[in-house]
Amino acid sequence: MVPLGWDAQVVASAEQVSCDLGSELVVLDLRAGIYYGLTDDGGATSVGARIWTLLQERRSLGEIRDQLLLEFDVDADRCEADLLALITDLAQRSLVVVSHASPA
Repeated sequence: MVPLGWDAQVVASAEQVSCDLGSELVVLDLRAGIYYGLTDDGGATSVGARIWTLLQERRSLGEIRDQLLLEFDVDADRCEADLLALITDLAQRSLVVVSHASPA
């Protein structure tokens, strides 16, 4: 996997589908046939679901971080740590593609 710097480009894998079920966003890995859920933890917009929405177009991690800081009342260090952890997990599950190539 490409190291995760703020300039890394990330996009959802083409081999998945997702669906917003209200309080949960569900992602199906088409290769493995496994569902993953990004749940809402208490009535507010799920940060994980928002990140997934942002990942539908290739963006840098820095762009995603900056957008989250604009939309959510979260400490910048916490936002960065949680974002890196989620992207790392999604990349290990092949649900996102990470690269350093410039967006097309």
